[in-house]
Amino acid sequence: MKSEDIRLLYAYNEWATRRILDAAAELAQEELTTPSDWGWGDLRGLLVHILNAEIGWRHRLGKQGDFNWLDAAEFADVAAIRARWEAETEKLWAFLNGLTDEDIEAVLNYERNGETRAGKLWHFLAHVVNHGTQHRSECAALLTGLGASPGDMDLTMFLNSR
Repeated sequence: MKSEDIRLLYAYNEWATRRILDAAAELAQEELTTPSDWGWGDLRGLLVHILNAEIGWRHRLGKQGDFNWLDAAEFADVAAIRARWEAETEKLWAFLNGLTDEDIEAVLNYERNGETRAGKLWHFLAHVVNHGTQHRSECAALLTGLGASPGDMDLTMFLNSR
């Protein structure tokens, strides 16, 4: 894996997230918090979960220590979620743009639940994108059910749009 490949995956990740946020912005406020059976309670909860994962992994991989997990209730609407996401995206790109090919091949250790885990940096970075893809698909299903489909979000769609 090369650092430019990771940055391409993160550009896709950002593109796909923007499509979800754009579709979610079309919803009525109460639709954002309509209870669902999809993991994080409602669409707002799913979006904040994805954001928390991105922030948490950036902190972990950048050796910045812990951070205070965001509570979905802190976000009144999609505009508030988007504003926080854009602030995180700026920090994330600063981190990603500083990585070299050698950096992403380095083995990292971290603690979770009292257990030491290890892997190459690029494995963890790819995990974050994959995690986002999983939960964006859940968001897309919710949005589509509410009449606000984000449209196709395949990697090939992103690549063809470039």
